[in-house]
Amino acid sequence: QVQLVESGGGSVQAGGSRRLSCVASGYTTTWNCVGWFRQAPGKEREGVATIVAFSGNTVYADSVKGRFTISQDTSKNTLYLQMNSLKPEDTAMYYCAARIPFWSGVCDAGQGEDFGYWGQGTQVTVSS
Repeated sequence: QVQLVESGGGSVQAGGSRRLSCVASGYTTTWNCVGWFRQAPGKEREGVATIVAFSGNTVYADSVKGRFTISQDTSKNTLYLQMNSLKPEDTAMYYCAARIPFWSGVCDAGQGEDFGYWGQGTQVTVSS
């Protein structure tokens, strides 16, 4: 049974940083793509960043390019999202998700429609 557990959310002032973590369990294959998504109240879910486990290839939403970094530690089955220069508009519930299997190509986040496994989310609130 695949499980994803996020942590690291909280409140931060604009301009600050936060690192989210997502520990995965229940699968060992590297043929997957994992990513971070977010959803603010009244807004649609947005793909933030993805990383392909076997290649390390990453894709970022334009809104976070240059500020956020997605990374993974495969030895710990942990996914990270380093968020710098945070803005009030980054305030949202952040979710990690996994697309298993994923064999090749570019792993686009979209709105997560191809991701079958989701964590429970962690709230990030950025105050101005």
